[in-house]
Amino acid sequence: MKSKSGTLFIIAAPSGAGKTSLIKSLVSEVDNLDVSISYTTRKPRQDEKDGEAYFFVDENEFKELINKNHFLEYAKVFGNYYGTPKDWVEKEMLTGRNFILEIDWQGAQQVKSQLRNSVGIFILPPDYQTLRERLIGRQNDDQKTIEYRMNAAREEISHYREFDYIVINDNFEQALTELKAIISTTNLGSCRQKAFYDEFVDKIMNQGN
Repeated sequence: MKSKSGTLFIIAAPSGAGKTSLIKSLVSEVDNLDVSISYTTRKPRQDEKDGEAYFFVDENEFKELINKNHFLEYAKVFGNYYGTPKDWVEKEMLTGRNFILEIDWQGAQQVKSQLRNSVGIFILPPDYQTLRERLIGRQNDDQKTIEYRMNAAREEISHYREFDYIVINDNFEQALTELKAIISTTNLGSCRQKAFYDEFVDKIMNQGN
């Protein structure tokens, strides 16, 4: 009997909205949910292994993969390329595994154009001042960088309507609960699991014959 197919959940948010912390908790608390592994041209850090956090390749290899239409989406960030492998994600989803793809609105547009069944989730901060305070609270950036991130956040937020679900991260536990509900409800959808339910119902109907 066919297994249920997995779903690709695209999660985007402005810097400081709490996306990374929410995803970390979500993956640790929800069964059969992983973060998609990306390709990158940056060098691996001391504790990173190829095929776990990333697939590490050099720039020439990455560009060859671009030419072969290997990626669902890709981008160059701070001098390094990052990309989501299309074939790998689709193959893993056929086994029933669910994946989170943590990217920006531009990457989300690229993925949606190729995987229309993917589900977009946008995480909003409760207000502008809280977003600024969270960025300042990190103590990682100077004032100029914080202003740059705030301007980038306005651009990111302006695309929130392009996503299927919106979660406001005012209360962390509430936001986490809403994300869990989105994932659970999505995976139960009969239209998404049509092949599984068709075979399941056929089996029931034939048992009485």
